Amino acid sequence: MSTLLFKLRHVPDDEAEEVRELLQTHEIDFYETTAGTWGISLPALWLHDDAQLKKAKRLIDDYQQARSKRVQSDYQQQCQKGEQRTMVTLIQESPLKFFGYVFAILFVLYLMTVPVSFLFS
Repeated sequence: MSTLLFKLRHVPDDEAEEVRELLQTHEIDFYETTAGTWGISLPALWLHDDAQLKKAKRLIDDYQQARSKRVQSDYQQQCQKGEQRTMVTLIQESPLKFFGYVFAILFVLYLMTVPVSFLFS
């Protein structure tokens, strides 16, 4: 019977690819399901053989701990170098987009408050 090993929803493409390579390297037989056309199915990696479950989970846990340390280290290095994107840099990169969003939010708030003000006046 097939066993769910690793859910792929909201997993970065590079991480999913590294997990696939890890399983293939250690000769763990698996298959993959996608989210489907409508995006409602479960994208995941599944094991054909339940006997390999412990080994596969241990490999993935070790991989994720190492990845977490690596990503945190990369983030810290970017912060120290001043390369990490902040709200200010995002506004500087596309000010029209930012002010467009601000305008849209204010417009929706205006549309929500005008009918209420007529009720109480």
